[in-house]
Amino acid sequence: MPLIRTIQIDPETKLGVWKITEPETFFREKVNISPAIHHPHKRLQHFAGRYLLVTLFPEFPIEQITVTNSRKPVLVCDSHHFSISHCGDYAAAIVSTKAAVGIDIEEVKQKIELVSHKFLSPAERAFIDPAHELPHKTICWSAKEAMFKWYGLGSVDFKQNMKLHPFVFQQAGFITADFNKEEANTRLYLQYIMENDLCLAWTHPA
Repeated sequence: MPLIRTIQIDPETKLGVWKITEPETFFREKVNISPAIHHPHKRLQHFAGRYLLVTLFPEFPIEQITVTNSRKPVLVCDSHHFSISHCGDYAAAIVSTKAAVGIDIEEVKQKIELVSHKFLSPAERAFIDPAHELPHKTICWSAKEAMFKWYGLGSVDFKQNMKLHPFVFQQAGFITADFNKEEANTRLYLQYIMENDLCLAWTHPA
């Protein structure tokens, strides 16, 4: 079983990372996905993400997942809050029975640098470590993606509506952030792990 990492964040919240090596038939035994997803690898990613949900919480009512207008998957019964992310051959998921959560998994790639001006404010660019510029920016991107998924309603300006407080680049750490929109002004606390050019970032449930 390629469940390569699990973290019990608190008694009601758990996350996991899955390295996808299985065929689609393996996942079909427990979960299903939208038939609208045709690309073979994207289908595998979506299967692995949903399989993770029931791996982390066996009682997770997978059949009650629906997708909102902002494309966020949610449960009709609202018994569990969850977030899923995919990247290459990896899927990550976080599940909480008490509060909204968000997760993102990201490879360190040059494309992050190319779009960094769109998601980093001048104040955020000022604390980026010049000796580890690309991985540090990747952590920032991944953290803001996790915040975006935590919010779940779409229409977010990554530079204007999300503010990361300064943090030192290291292989694992914590981030304090502010999410500011008219209907949601909240301080969030995130955690991240950087390993083998793969970044995992997630929000801590309130």
